[in-house]
Amino acid sequence: MKKVLDAVPSGYLVDANWLTSHGIAYETFRDYVKRGWLERVHRGVFRRPAPSPSASSTIDWKVCLLSMQHIMRHDIHVGGTAALSQQGHDHYLRLGSKAQVWIYGDTIPNWLTKLQLDASVETRKTTLFDDPALALTKEEFNSTNALPWDWRLRMSAPERAVMEAMDELPGQETFHNLDKIFEGLTTLRPKTIAALLHSCRKIKVRRLFFVFADRHDHPWRKHLDPDDFNLGSGDRALVKGGRIHPGYRIMVPHEFAESDSEIGT
Repeated sequence: MKKVLDAVPSGYLVDANWLTSHGIAYETFRDYVKRGWLERVHRGVFRRPAPSPSASSTIDWKVCLLSMQHIMRHDIHVGGTAALSQQGHDHYLRLGSKAQVWIYGDTIPNWLTKLQLDASVETRKTTLFDDPALALTKEEFNSTNALPWDWRLRMSAPERAVMEAMDELPGQETFHNLDKIFEGLTTLRPKTIAALLHSCRKIKVRRLFFVFADRHDHPWRKHLDPDDFNLGSGDRALVKGGRIHPGYRIMVPHEFAESDSEIGT
């Protein structure tokens, strides 16, 4: 059994399902905790003790996610503005000690949102795209000789992450915040954007993407023709007291619906 526990680095987590799948019976969990081989952080969730235990009971959210992805092999990824932040697009994001982290997956364990993490976790299903794995970073999960500090979080590429963030408008994200983020997205890949727009299941997100794309007019914009994508028909309500965008027929804040002539006045 020691070999099983040695597969869990100090400070990293495993749950009861992982332990039992490796031949450790439920009745032995308490004994492992008593011996100091594991410490219980929540019902059914355990951590390998660190050599120099921290006085804080708060768990690093990245360590938690890396444990889920690389040890327990949960099919989850970091998305939305959290993924954008991790890839350097956080100049305008307010990420304090309780940052907002968006986790996507179809079988996320219930205990994740109950842990005492140093971030506020929001979970979502992977239903925004027909292809749930499209435009995710392709990290090799740990091999026999990989070390924990070489592990990387699996997350949405910027093209996917910004669409996931747009899906949260206007309830969980703000137009102002996404506008500032979009301003810095100068190197998005047109082919990846096109694949995502074709795979995207929501007319709202497709229309919003072009609202922001036209507003900032980055070099990659000229490679995308809105007529190539299904943008639906008819007006779409989104924000109260807004204005229908003249090109994409979705209600947005007034400044996002201004024409070029109005901006110049």
